[in-house]
Parts: sequence; C-alpha cells; structure tokens
Amino acid sequence: MTTLVGVDVGGTFTDLFFMDEATGAFRTAKVPSNRGDEAVGFLEGLKTFGALSALGSIVHGTTVGTNALLERKGAVIGVITTAGFRDVLEMRRRDRRNTWGLWGDFTPIADRDLRVEVAERTLADGTVRQAVDPAEVAAAATALAAGGATALAIIFVNAYANPANERAAAAAARAVWPNEHVSVSSEILPEIREFERASTTGLNAYLQPVVGSYLAKLEAALAGEAFKGAFHIVQSNGGVMSTATARRLPVRTALSGPAAGVIAAAEISKTAGYPDIITGDLGGTSFDVSLISGGEAALAAQTTIDFGLVIRSPMIEITTIGAGGGSIARVDRGGFLEVGPESAGSRPGPVAYGQGNDRPTLTDANLVLGRINADRPIGGKLARLDVDAAREALAKHVGEPLGLSPEAAAEAVVRVADARMAGAIRLVSIERGHDPGRFAFVPFGGGGALHAGALIADIGLKAALVPRFPGVTSAMGCVMADIRHDQVQTLNLMLDGLDAGGLDTRMAAEGAAARAVVESAGLTVGRIDLVYELDMHYLGQTHTVPVPLPVTLDGGRTGINAEIVRKAFETAYSRAFSRLLPGLGIRIVNLRTAAIGRRPAIDLAALAPDVSASMAKARIGARKVWFGGWMEAAVYARLDLPAETIVEGPAVLEQPDATTLVPPGQRARVDRFGNLVLERA
Repeated sequence: MTTLVGVDVGGTFTDLFFMDEATGAFRTAKVPSNRGDEAVGFLEGLKTFGALSALGSIVHGTTVGTNALLERKGAVIGVITTAGFRDVLEMRRRDRRNTWGLWGDFTPIADRDLRVEVAERTLADGTVRQAVDPAEVAAAATALAAGGATALAIIFVNAYANPANERAAAAAARAVWPNEHVSVSSEILPEIREFERASTTGLNAYLQPVVGSYLAKLEAALAGEAFKGAFHIVQSNGGVMSTATARRLPVRTALSGPAAGVIAAAEISKTAGYPDIITGDLGGTSFDVSLISGGEAALAAQTTIDFGLVIRSPMIEITTIGAGGGSIARVDRGGFLEVGPESAGSRPGPVAYGQGNDRPTLTDANLVLGRINADRPIGGKLARLDVDAAREALAKHVGEPLGLSPEAAAEAVVRVADARMAGAIRLVSIERGHDPGRFAFVPFGGGGALHAGALIADIGLKAALVPRFPGVTSAMGCVMADIRHDQVQTLNLMLDGLDAGGLDTRMAAEGAAARAVVESAGLTVGRIDLVYELDMHYLGQTHTVPVPLPVTLDGGRTGINAEIVRKAFETAYSRAFSRLLPGLGIRIVNLRTAAIGRRPAIDLAALAPDVSASMAKARIGARKVWFGGWMEAAVYARLDLPAETIVEGPAVLEQPDATTLVPPGQRARVDRFGNLVLERA
C-alpha cells in the first residue's frame, strides 16, 4: 500500500496529512485533541480519510514525552548504581536554578531512597576492578519494585568503557523486575560524562511507562479498526523510528512533535528559494522556534528540556516558550499584563469555545479584534465562536484592571504575545550572531500566520513564508521525515599512533548495526546513507568539536586513516575557532554514527493552486479588523487564490486549518507552490 498519513497531536488540535505516494494526491484534516485520551482524536482524524484498513503507513509526531517531562508526570523510577555515585542525578553539574539562597530548589526524578548502590567498579580504561554480584542486584531491584518504582535505571560508572558489569546487572534485574521498563546506560548512551549519561538513562526510564502505555493504547485502537500497516514515531532528531524502538528509547521522542514541523518547513522553504529561515510553530499551548541556515536543520548533541533535565541525544535545536492560542491572559498584582505560560488547552479551551473557561486567551483576543472569523472556526468541531463571551472576559480580566476598552485590551494581549514570540526569535538569531534581516520567518501551527506580519515589523525579518497548509505543517513533516537511527560510542584514542585498522573495524560494525535498524523499519526508502562524525579536542581541553568524516561504509570498510581524521579535525576546529593550536596532541573522544533512510521526495508542486483558482472566486467580502482602530479589510479564501496573485494589506486570508493576517503596509504574494510570501509593501 502506498497511502501514508502523518499525524501530529497537539495540545488543542490533532492535525493530519494524507498522501498517496503513487498518485501524489493529498488531503488534510484537523480535529480537536482529547487531552488525557489522545487515541480518541487520533482515530477520529484518521477516519476522515476512510477505512483504516486501507491505510498503508501512519507516522506520528507526539508531545506525550515532552509534556511528561515539563509537567513532571513521568514514572516512579528506581536507580541501581555504583557505590559512591548515588547522588549524580541530584548533584548534576552543581548548577542552581536560582543563584542565591541556602537551599536548592531542584527535585530529582528519582527520590534518594529509590537510588540504591551496589558493589562494583570498572576503571576508565575498561578494566573491571570489581565484578558485580548478580544476587545483590536482584535483591536491590526487588526492594525498589516493592518500594513503588515502576521503571528501573541501571547506571554504573565507566560503563561506556566496558559494559560487562552493567550487562550482568541488567540480566539479573530483568529476571526479577515485574515489567519491561528497565533502562541500562550502556544501551542508552555508551558515552563518557557521568552526569549526562546518568540523566539520559534516568529520563529514558522516567518516560518508558508513559510513552509505552500511550503507544500501546494507540496500537490497540488501530488494531480495533483492522489497521495492518506500519506505525512509526518521529524522533527529536527529525527522523522516524519504529514504535518498538520508541518503547525502548522513549527519551528520543522528547521533541517529536516540534521536530516534524521543522523538517517540513525546511523542505518547503528550500524548494521555494528561501534556504535561510526561522520557523515558528504556534499551537494551542506553546511557540516553538528553530533557525535553519542553508536549508539544513541544526542538530544539537545535548538538550535541556527543563532545569536539570538533560538529554544527550541528537535533537533539532528548538527553543520553546509558553505562548500559544490557548495561553491565558491575566493582570498580575503589580498591574502588569501577562500572557501564558498557563494554557486553556483543548479542554476547556478559549472562552469563545463555550466549554466552561472564563479567562481570556490569545485566541479570544484575536477573535475580538476581528482577525478570526467567528462563523468559520478552524477544526470543524464548533459551529460558531462566541465573540460576546470573549469580549466580556477580556473586559473583566484585562480591560477593567488596566482601564482599557475590550478592543484595546485585546490588542494589548496580542502585543504582549507578539513581544514574547519576538524575544524567542531574537534568542535563536541575534543572540547567536545571525542577522534576522537575511532570514524569512516560516509560521505554522494553527495560529502562526496571524502573527507573522507583526513579527516581520518587530524584528526586521526579510519576509515571511506561510506554507500552503500552515495548520498541518507538522503532520506534513511526519510524511516527509527520513528514517534515522543514531548511535554513539566513546573511543578515547590519540590521533598520533592511531590504529586506523582498528578504528575502521569499529566504524564498520557501528555502521552495519545502524543500517540494520533502518532496514527493519518497514517504510519505503530510496537509499540509506551512513554518516560518521567524531567528537575531538586538543589535549587539555574539556569540550569537544564535532568533526564530520568524508567517508562511508563500502564493501565492509570505510577507508579511514589518520590523515583523513587530522584534516577533518583541522577544518572543523578552524571553522569553530578561526585558528589551530599546533604542537598539541589531539584526542578522539566519541564516534557518532547515523544511518539515514532517505524517503521519496514529495513533489511540492502538487500543493499549488489549481487552474480553477481566481481572484473572483477567492474574494469572500470584507469585514472590520482592529489595527489600533477599526479598518476595512478584504477577506479571501486563501486556497482559491491563483499563483502570482498579490494581496495588499489590510486583508484576511482564511482556510480550514489556519488564518493569515496581512497588516496595513504589507502585502502577500502567492508563489508557484501555493505558499504565501508576506513582505513590506
């Protein structure tokens, strides 16, 4: 079967993108999410495309792991570790959320009485000084399970250098542990740096029951609808993995949903001639920002999801703030207006949804300002939005405390939200040495296109490129994403006197293992690329630089040698620091291997307006929209606009999954792929 559906479950809506790979035909859908039982919205959306038994594959971008980490709603975990290392997860890097004060305010993911030490020791060179006693491990695991732990993490010091003790401990623990939720550091992250390895392994255990039960619920629901195709999950690195891998390595789903949108935005903008972009995913609860230079999303080797929650695994660099359509506006005791991070989500949702919330949200503000059509709410579930209720809520909670009219209060809410979004964009651009004037902003999610014009003006961006279907861009990214598997192994080798043959053998084994994972995924790929990278530094340095290697696996060998490694290191180091340090020894710390199964490219021309599109067909009428005062704005059905059309602001462009606002002084141009390009007039 060639039919493929991408599903992105957000805080407010579940977005879907259906693609027939054989014909290039596509459809989209958007249904309300069902927070707490996401399988309901998941199935409801899939059924809009017909019988599930006829679907070939489903690729899902999920925020379940993200939410569990941010809300601290993971499993109760137990930890078995080396004697003397019980407090690694709590000590971290001896950092503090707040600089001053006698007491810390960090709560580790495992309580101290659920962190147990056992006698064992492996040295940094891999020598086993003291073998672990399996009976001691089994007793510790039994005690932790009796103490309430539902997932177990085994973290031994220096296990990256020799996993023998950890493997013996894992076998003993799994024999007595009551479920499959056992995470072992040498299986999760066989890499040097004790805290990062401990944190990643601990968080993997923390997420295993949550993500595992979520996926099991979805799989059971799909089986009940006679779905027999492949079901895959988007990883934080922008690739796709099987649900079996996701159950084993749920920590790799921490930024699953936002990553899918970045992948789609990168491909859409590069095809449209904008390789340098800043993406902005504005959903119901958050605003996720990522910078893409040269058409390629940047991967970070390590990410901090929240204070003290460090995951060392390749992830697309994404900055998240709590500003979404459901973000609640309030005036604090000091008289300052705040928008977010608290969100009304999908239940009860904005005041205008009429589901019990009485506190105004960003969506309510846009509605009162005339920017959202009350008679055509996105998602298709509600017949009409309650403008009067939204106006009353804004008047009561914002207008009265600040002495503003409902419209002025709504405008203030939007401006505060815009300022927060602009701050996130400046963080990933200006504060990292990038000139925002050479970047286009790519807004997606249900609300992003409403704020694109304001962000162009506030930040000085080159333009904004609104995808053809901004509300379902993340779901579209699920369909576009390659299959990817990353591995890391600490080597600790000196470049001088390098055993190139031994390194070649190690790289070949890692490459073959990574390729096997991709081949077993069950999705169509055009080819599988192997990408090798070393973490290296000069002797005496603490941190490493990533060094891409210009080799791949061919005939069971990579052809690596010391000269290739040296040239690659000098190139990478010069690019990072503009100079070399001759005379110092060079160390190879880690080997990183990625196998990437390249998915067939989607012809984005299929999204272009069809021949029946015309300005006459697209023009719906006009309505009053507030821009510091009421102004007459033309209203168009965005999907009926023909290619190369130019719409002058003020204007509102409506479509089933999103609304685009063109402010006064700006204009929107439809390109040949159906994207909207917003520019200063």
